Amino acid sequence: MSAHVLVEQADGVLTLTLNRPEKKNALTGEMYAALAAAVTRADDDDAVRCVLLRAAGDSFCAGNDLADFLAAAGEGHARGDGAGGGGARDDRSAADVAFAFLRALAAGRKPLVAAVQGRAVGIGLTMLLHCDLVYLADDALLSAPFVDLGLVPEAASSLLLPARIGHPRAFAVFVLGEVVNAREAHGWGLANAVLPVDELDTFARSAAAEVAARAPQAVAVTRSLMRSPDALTARIAEEAEHFMARLRSPEARRAFEKLLRRRG
Repeated sequence: MSAHVLVEQADGVLTLTLNRPEKKNALTGEMYAALAAAVTRADDDDAVRCVLLRAAGDSFCAGNDLADFLAAAGEGHARGDGAGGGGARDDRSAADVAFAFLRALAAGRKPLVAAVQGRAVGIGLTMLLHCDLVYLADDALLSAPFVDLGLVPEAASSLLLPARIGHPRAFAVFVLGEVVNAREAHGWGLANAVLPVDELDTFARSAAAEVAARAPQAVAVTRSLMRSPDALTARIAEEAEHFMARLRSPEARRAFEKLLRRRG
């Protein structure tokens, strides 16, 4: 496991806490691996009836760690992959753990509850689309600026977000990089409730406990009827090919260089 992902299990609830607050909980490869392992193990543990995703600090998740992005892009450029081409499939090790987590979310059988405060960027937003209950703090800001970085959506979000909020709104989030505040997200059907920051954690933990207290087999069947894991996994694989090709493209390189200059 990772020191940046805290794991707690009690009363049927497996709580996974992103614990890298000094970096706004940006996800590293190690964190992705820990999250994937925990979600996968939960499926095989009858004592786990619900999984709660939460985060330490003032932000839920700032997206992927920039250093990991640059490392993956650099590998492709160093090997002359250009825009992806034939080298995209051979050089996926840096991204494998990330995509393993996305597949675990799509295939997971246990209900997922999320508690979100502050920024939820990129994967910080798209992972919420796999959650069954989402609670936002009133300071939450959701965004998925993939195109701004020369990239494309992931986590089957190109399928899930338009289905949830409609094509025009989803296009604005993905392509224009529009930021969605908590009230808008709730009104659009991305969240169950908006709460004061200091009430978020208690409320989400209580909701997870309520789910865990329900008849587990009935919950599992109900959830399976509401989801199509095969379709989600197929879309994740399709997105992954485009994502890796874009990550190594000149467009992405220019976008990252611009971002680094902006950050000094």
